[in-house]
Amino acid sequence: MENPNETSSTLNDLIETLKDGQEGFKQAAEAVKDTQLKSLFAEYSQQRMRFAAALQSRVQTLGKDPETSSSTFGALHRGWINLKSSLTGGDDHAILAECERGEDSAVEEYKKALEDDLTPPLYELVAQQYTDIKASHDRIRNLRDTRKK
Repeated sequence: MENPNETSSTLNDLIETLKDGQEGFKQAAEAVKDTQLKSLFAEYSQQRMRFAAALQSRVQTLGKDPETSSSTFGALHRGWINLKSSLTGGDDHAILAECERGEDSAVEEYKKALEDDLTPPLYELVAQQYTDIKASHDRIRNLRDTRKK
């Protein structure tokens, strides 16, 4: 992608998605009872922060302003985690299901970005992050499936 505006727009969309995940996982870590899930969600929150920082750096390299906040959808999603947590008494299965829903969105955003005409170094970075995001999605789905409803 030769156009810095298009490239920065694609990367900023991913940054916003990552910020959503960072905050969502942070709130999920606070809401779950299971200490292993707390640790896993905190780890994923930190991972999303690192991924966003790497993309923000690339946007700055393009001479553009990087996204610094999460989306409206992300705020609503986190509100849903809080609501589910309070309604279900912090039911880990419900929180895992909500986290998987958020990760579904992240996986789709990364797939869209990988279809754009990114430069090879950017494509490599986005592809590596996608692999890690997809792995976390699958792990969360598997954890959800092993928990009783």
